[in-house]
Amino acid sequence: MKTIASADGTAIAFEQSGDGPAVILVSGGSVSRSSNAPLADLLAAQFTVYNYDRRGRGPSGDTQPYAPQREVEDIAAVVDAAGGSACLYGSSSGAALALMAATLPGITRLALWEPPFILDPAARPPADAAQTVHDLVAADRRGDAAEYFMARVVGLPPEFVAHARTQPWWAAQEALAHTLEYDVTIMGDYSLPEERLRATQVPTLVIDGADSAAFMHASADAAAALLPRGQRRTLSGQNHNVAAPVLAPVLAEFFR
Repeated sequence: MKTIASADGTAIAFEQSGDGPAVILVSGGSVSRSSNAPLADLLAAQFTVYNYDRRGRGPSGDTQPYAPQREVEDIAAVVDAAGGSACLYGSSSGAALALMAATLPGITRLALWEPPFILDPAARPPADAAQTVHDLVAADRRGDAAEYFMARVVGLPPEFVAHARTQPWWAAQEALAHTLEYDVTIMGDYSLPEERLRATQVPTLVIDGADSAAFMHASADAAAALLPRGQRRTLSGQNHNVAAPVLAPVLAEFFR
């Protein structure tokens, strides 16, 4: 485990593994760097992998007030730790964050796994979702905040959410509850960021799973079409929880 200081002084923790061109992994919502650990292990055969904890997660700091730009600065700090040049991979809301960071000096290639932009305005989360999560955490209702995120933001079925609260891993969800506000803030109104996509000049691969929700396919198609140097892949047999052994060869081919 190593740490580097972000622009505002926040300590950002990361694990470095492998040897070769640098690849930085950006996790999605409600997870820590451990979610990308299997992918990091596989990519380390060909790359130097930087798997970091986003601010507020694991041993990384959480300087307030929060702003998405601070997370972009965190990625810039990891790029510096990687020697000033790196490929960037982001998953889910972490893909939206990685897209924000694509204009940083030193980003050479960008891969996005199912950024959850929603084309249909009627299907988007409530406009006050970030504030609701903030208020629940402030009231020490971390479990309710995690449940709200799953049900009203992600859109998981009520029976799944109710069952989730009985599982051993639920404690980890509550521990990360304060960061859910950050992910919702990064997503904004969950619409497709057309100007940002058009302005992204690095080669970018947008990937989804064949078994994922239909809105993911539509969003990935629309995003790739707007990217000046966009590419598109759909992975057979995969859903939003993509299997690292399936994803890693696709990323390795693109990053090489």
